[in-house]
Amino acid sequence: MMKIFYTILLLVVSNIFMTFAWYGHLKLQQMKLISSWPLYMVIIFSWVIALAEYSCQIPANRIGFTGNGGPFTLMQLKVIQEVITLLVFTIFSTVVFKGESLHWNHLAAFCCLIAAVYFVFMK
Repeated sequence: MMKIFYTILLLVVSNIFMTFAWYGHLKLQQMKLISSWPLYMVIIFSWVIALAEYSCQIPANRIGFTGNGGPFTLMQLKVIQEVITLLVFTIFSTVVFKGESLHWNHLAAFCCLIAAVYFVFMK
């Protein structure tokens, strides 16, 4: 049970870092904090954040993978990670980028993801 908890916790933390690495620079640019930076500096900045992401993602996969004694198959790990990614991104985009909002089709897509989780865990 603890491996499930640690795997999911590390995936959540990893995805928070990933979201900031991929999209945080857009908000920083809007705030005029890095708007004068050349693209290569933004990439390096994002890579530093991505290092923290990988530092959580890799252990999550090692702890959670059945081949290492964990509770999840490779496919289950990937589907869980994708669902967490979209949940974290949804929260990030609606909180950090105030102009973004959820629509009915986004909720329909989330329902499809829930179905994906159900199907990937079916025996």
